[in-house]
Amino acid sequence: MTTPETARRAEAYDDPELSYADYWTGRGYEHAAEVMAIRRLLRGRQFASAVDIGGGYGRLSVVLAEYAGKVTLVEPSSQQLDLAREFLRGYPAIDCRRMQAAELDFPDSSMDLAAMVRVLHHLPDPAPEIAEMARILRPGGYAIVEVANSAHAVNRARFLARRSKLPLTSIDLRSRHGMTGGTIPFVNHHPDSIARELSAAGLQIRQVLSVSNLRSPLIKRAAPGRLMLAAERAMQARLARIYFGPSIFFFLRKERQPADASGGPAG
Repeated sequence: MTTPETARRAEAYDDPELSYADYWTGRGYEHAAEVMAIRRLLRGRQFASAVDIGGGYGRLSVVLAEYAGKVTLVEPSSQQLDLAREFLRGYPAIDCRRMQAAELDFPDSSMDLAAMVRVLHHLPDPAPEIAEMARILRPGGYAIVEVANSAHAVNRARFLARRSKLPLTSIDLRSRHGMTGGTIPFVNHHPDSIARELSAAGLQIRQVLSVSNLRSPLIKRAAPGRLMLAAERAMQARLARIYFGPSIFFFLRKERQPADASGGPAG
């Protein structure tokens, strides 16, 4: 069911002054790190159908198309879909449809692979979207879910310095003015909390990666790109268990029967 909040969020992305494609200018390292993670998780697998939930202009849909015969990009913003249709003009296997992540117009158990990257940071309570993603996955199907990580190393150090406990609830990163002014939610989540939501939806964690581990303006200015990506490749699996980086990628498999909500990362 479309709520006023989800409708407002979609409308915000239809702002003519906002181009999500432009957002990635100067963020080549972050993009390459995410592509690296997806290819690492999907290596050696092929799927009949995949869905890129909240896929924006199709930045990662083209990567999913390397592993799936048919990819559907779903996105609530008409402006983003216009950009996607232009960006994906040379990719006939990728279809674009306007949908809310909490209301996916697909039958139950109809998708082999689902991806939700850079979406949860706009969802203070992502349980409905996670449940909907699980609904459309066939039993034995796979999903990739990215979490904007509140437990990353720098944040843990900040809370330690304050002698405060890192909360398990989502952390809103907007300014007070942004919150009262009705800007789009921008939150970080504790991966353990998201892990419980995933388990409750019947999604079993098969692998975890720590991604964009060197996301720092100082490092990006000082280090050559190739060196950063070589380090990133070495770090993604090694640092996953301590939730080191600002993005955590969960690779999941839909169980035959939903689990209870007590599950956590399976490594």
